[in-house]
Amino acid sequence: MRIIAGKYKGRTIVPPPNLPVRPTTDFARTGLFNLLSTRVDFETCSCLDLFAGTGAISYELASRGCPSILAVDRHAGCTNFIASMATKLEGSNIRTVKSDSSKFLLGCNLQFDLIFADPPFDITYRADLVHLVFSKNILKPEGYLILEHPSKEKTDTIPCFDFSRTYGNVGFSFFRKFGSTE
Repeated sequence: MRIIAGKYKGRTIVPPPNLPVRPTTDFARTGLFNLLSTRVDFETCSCLDLFAGTGAISYELASRGCPSILAVDRHAGCTNFIASMATKLEGSNIRTVKSDSSKFLLGCNLQFDLIFADPPFDITYRADLVHLVFSKNILKPEGYLILEHPSKEKTDTIPCFDFSRTYGNVGFSFFRKFGSTE
């Protein structure tokens, strides 16, 4: 796994083999960040990375200058690895929280410009996660919630759906409070 663009471009990330993760592919991350680059000012963006896993999304955000990134994962190995990588990527502003993502959202009193959620592909409560983000007002008014899911899964019936894109077997659905800007 490598960081695709920004000040850490080309840095290779080698997570421990025992982490229970399914990292977002370089191909899918490239597509995602190409979409985001026209919609988000990374240098002023506060970001929440739920189900952070290896931290690949957090590192891409940090590499593009994001000043505030909070990576949440329930597995201590994941949060420990992300914290160690954040130290290696000096000035990355990545903080970690070891917590179940749903429980974190229930207790969250912060707001973010960008929320990325990459739950395990076999979970059945993706719509509940989206509902929780919006009901708890965790996303700032002009922000985006991005949900990663299997590309064949349809998410357009979930409230606040804006648009989706697929990259191979991976789908990204974007949700907003005020509809599409496309």
